[in-house]
Amino acid sequence: MSVIHRFTGSDFSFDWEDVKSKEYPDGAAKGASGKVMIGWDEGAEYFVFRYFNVQPGGHSTLEDYHAHDHGVLILHGRALVKIGDEEYEVGPRDIVYISPWVTHSLTTLGDEPLGFLCVIPNKDLLKDKAQ
Repeated sequence: MSVIHRFTGSDFSFDWEDVKSKEYPDGAAKGASGKVMIGWDEGAEYFVFRYFNVQPGGHSTLEDYHAHDHGVLILHGRALVKIGDEEYEVGPRDIVYISPWVTHSLTTLGDEPLGFLCVIPNKDLLKDKAQ
């Protein structure tokens, strides 16, 4: 089933019609929330398209790593991206590729929230291929 989720947000508060936000309690991630905009609910079998917002002073899960790769597009704010042992400062319209099994994290820099899109393969599909 094809679908359109119309944008209803503003410059630093990205929202879309019929897309629910998931808050991540401070723990592995800090000050972060996420939204799955395209995934199983929309009928996407091969990929998941997500938006994350990380408040100033916050970060994604630290030292995170997975069997799948990531494509990340920074929409707003600045971040320190750690990929393996390397660190990079990124900002709006920068694109980051994270290889499978490489530790990674994004930490917000400055006083404005960090917002980024993240595309990953459908994890259930990866499980099926592993069997």
